[in-house]
Order: sequence, then structure tokens, then C-alpha cells
Amino acid sequence: MNNKRLISLAIAATLPFAFSANAAEHVDLLIRDATVVDVVSGKLQPHRTIAVRDGHIVAIADAKQAKKYDAANVLDANGKFAIPGLWDMHVHFGGGDALIEENRNLLPLYLAHGITAVRDCAGDLSPSVLQWRDQIAKGELAGPRIFTSGPKIEGYKSIWPGDIEIGTTAELNAALDQLQGWKVDFVKITDNTLSPELFMAAVKEADRRGLKTSAHVPYSLTLEEVSAAGLDSIEHFDYAYKAGSPLEKSLGEKIARGEINSRDAWTQWNATFDPARAMAAYRNLARHGTAITPTINGSRVVTYLDQDDHRNDPYLKYIGPGLQATYTWRVERAAKDDAQAIARRHERFETSAGVLPMMQKAGMTILAGTDAGFLNSYNYPGIGLHQELGWLVHYGLTPQQSLQAATINGARFLGHDDEYGTLASGKVADVVLLDADPLRDIAATKQIHAVVQHGQVHDRAELDAMLADVARRVADEREAAKQATTSK
Repeated sequence: MNNKRLISLAIAATLPFAFSANAAEHVDLLIRDATVVDVVSGKLQPHRTIAVRDGHIVAIADAKQAKKYDAANVLDANGKFAIPGLWDMHVHFGGGDALIEENRNLLPLYLAHGITAVRDCAGDLSPSVLQWRDQIAKGELAGPRIFTSGPKIEGYKSIWPGDIEIGTTAELNAALDQLQGWKVDFVKITDNTLSPELFMAAVKEADRRGLKTSAHVPYSLTLEEVSAAGLDSIEHFDYAYKAGSPLEKSLGEKIARGEINSRDAWTQWNATFDPARAMAAYRNLARHGTAITPTINGSRVVTYLDQDDHRNDPYLKYIGPGLQATYTWRVERAAKDDAQAIARRHERFETSAGVLPMMQKAGMTILAGTDAGFLNSYNYPGIGLHQELGWLVHYGLTPQQSLQAATINGARFLGHDDEYGTLASGKVADVVLLDADPLRDIAATKQIHAVVQHGQVHDRAELDAMLADVARRVADEREAAKQATTSK
């Protein structure tokens, strides 16, 4: 065989390797030319391609690296801003079995607003919520990933529906056994009728079992006491304000004994509030790892019902008549306040919200949550989280810190930051494309171009269709309720 023939054979033998080396790597989805928002560093990464396979991010590539990938499904971002899917870290599903369908209708509202995960902080529909959690995880039901506490732990004759009521240590252990059997994602504990002693026992025992805890804090206990016991998150910012007063403990015990009401106690806490003392308390909370979910939006709506009764809110077309009926009790309670009481609740809200930047500066983890759901008047699932982010900025956080509260902070708190919370290789492909930069103006989170959940694209047309479908269902429910009333 001549040399020319040998050379030809050698070249031919190497050709398959040459072609395979240059062949494009196939993925399921390419999001091209996105401006990726790094919520941790606050930096923008322009002209990036996000490659997705099997619901996970394979790579975030620059223009040169992007050439190695191809996909049948391509989403052209055209420079739009990509943020991680949003997390609402305090929602509720409830109102009784008659409202199961109305609650299920809320799930698309979250997804249509870029919310790919929610933390359900207890209600009276736990069996349904647990079922939805599993169905969503399997791709059988459209909605955000659900992390739930199941029913919360309370004392006997609690005012809250659906609680597990306990009065002894044995009942506490049985309750925790039940919740662990249901594989809840955390444990919710509240203070309506639960004794301080059992509250502390519940926090400590849940911590011993490796369960995350979330709570309303009894007035008679200091934040340092519950934090040192292992409490993982405080729900609602007004519980945190009293830590700045030297009367935190003594007035709390008077409330527990019925010697003073919480409104009058707050007046004294406010009069003796010491910023240095508050900062020391918040640093202790941060040292113990206790987070806070301020839930500003829900509190603000009720505080300012005298200025906006919300009865003509366009968003009500998405809220079923049964759920709207649950709003009444807070509205009626607020309506009983005279001018002096209204002024006092305004002051209490604004002053309490003012400690938000102090908690951020102290190093506490702030979780963005709305308290949306049944009972909480005009605090809407979906759009409510975007309103919450706006209030976080209004009361002192930066847009970046606000974004962190709704992304990486929630994922990290629940122990899922290896999968969620940022856009990076290996993470679940939960991506929200925005028309504007949220680091400049947090209101940009409302300008949603598309939502990618676990690698599945929902474009603007599909998101609008989700909203329209919910509005249609609610209209049908309202008509059915009207006919039922007429026929009686």
C-alpha cells in the first residue's frame, strides 16, 4: 500500500472524532440572550444563555460557550432580566371543606406571578394541601412547589381552625409524631391558648427531632428566650418590636395575666424603646439563626382600611366568594375603631415596620411572605408577594435585599438552597424573565415576560390564560352562590 493511501485512511479514521468533538450538546431548553441577575452578589450577567436539561440548569453560558448547545425548544430573552423563581414564605389555605376548590384555584395565581414555591403556614385544609404538594411534585397539578407545616400546634379551644390542640407533654409528643408521619416541611406553633411552658417545650422538642419551627411568640416570653430554645422563624414583624424595650418581659407577663391589653402595653414598649437594646437583641437572634417573616402587606392592608376599603379592587375577580366572605371578620373588627384607635394603629404599624432595616443590619435572615389566603383581608395570593417586596424596600431594604428575601433566603431557610434560590449550574430551572431590572426598581418583578418552572416554559400568553381561567371559575362560583341564595 502506498504512502498516499495510508495517509487517506488515517484522515478518514480520525474524522468521526473530529465531528463528535465539535458536535453540539443537546439540551431540552435554551433561554438565549438573558441578563442573568445574581441575587447574591447583586451583579448582572448580560448576554447569557441558560441551558436546561431534565428540569435542571446545565450551564449558564456566554455567547461563545453557548454555541456548544442546541435544543428544539428555544426561548429568546432578547436581553430581558432573569431572576430565580420567587418564594412566598407565608401563605394559608383554609376556610373549611366547602372552600377546597376555591383554595385550589389560588395555585395558578402564584405561578402566573412568578412564584414557584410557597410555604403554607397552616390552616384547616391540611389533607388537601398535602395532596396538592404531592401532585405538584409529580407534575400532575399546576402550581408552585408547596412546603407545608400541616396543622399548627396550639392549646385547647384555640380560635384558629384546624389546629392540633394540646395541653400536656404527652399530647405534644403525639402531635409531633403525627406531623412527622405526614412528612411536614416544618412545624408551626402559635400562642392563642398554648401555655408558655408548652410553647417552649414544643420548640425544644421539635428542634431535638431536627424539625424547623415557625411561631407567633407568646408575649410573656422574650425573643431571646425563644430564640435560644431553637425557634427558627418569627412570623410577623410586630412581635420583634418589643425586644427594644426593657419592659419586654414584665409587660408581656402582665398581658398574660390579663392586667393590661397588648395595645396599651405597646404604648409603653414604644415609650421605652432603645435602639441599642433592639440591635443587641436582633444580633442575638441572628447568632441563634432565628429568621423573621415580616408579612408587611397583610398588616398594612388592615391598618389602613380607613383610607382604602379595597372593595373595588380589580384583583377580587380572582378570589372566590367563600374566601372573600372570610375577609369580613378583620374588616368588621377594624371598623369598630374610633379616630383615636385608628391613629394608634397607624403609629404602631409604621413604628414597628421601622425596625426592619435594623434587623437586616443585625444579620437576621428576612423572609418575604405575604400571609395571603383565607381570613386575611384583601391580601391577595400572587400579586401580594410583589406588593410585599415593594414594602420591604419602602421600609428600608435595598432591592437586592428584597429579592434575596424572596429567593435564596427562603430556599436556604428550608434547606433547599442546593436546588433553588439562585440561577446556577445544577439548580432546578425555575426562572422568571422580567422586562426591566429589579435591582434598579423592585417594581420590575411585576413585569413578567415568562415563567420557567422546572424547565417548562409558560410564556406571557399562557400566564394570561391561567389568570383568565381562574377569573372564569370564580365568576361561575359567584353565580352558583347567587342562585343558591335566590332559591332559598
